Amino acid sequence: MSGAEAFVPTPLLLSDSARKCINALIAEENNPSLKLRVYVTGGGCSGFQYGFDFAENVAEDDTVIAFGDASLVVDPLSYQYLVGSTVDYEEGLAGARFRVQNPNATATCGCGASFMV
Repeated sequence: MSGAEAFVPTPLLLSDSARKCINALIAEENNPSLKLRVYVTGGGCSGFQYGFDFAENVAEDDTVIAFGDASLVVDPLSYQYLVGSTVDYEEGLAGARFRVQNPNATATCGCGASFMV
């Protein structure tokens, strides 16, 4: 006999490189209450664009997703566009940046900073 297993989908995922970067910035600032805020705003060449900020304060209606010592904070408006996404961190010749791999995006711009749903 096999039993049914419950599956609770993770609203957002955090790559190892993003988690390491967040933890390094927390250590550098010596502030364990810092969290990476991920948000969506109107604009960009595809309609919406991603934004990132470090936040100490969390609003009552924010969603906080903990990954060990690193946490993401998402406001309720942005949350609907980011469910199922992975927040990643990459370093290259053009510099270093956080980026979102969003399965909900139907189109993205060339640099990956903006998207359409």
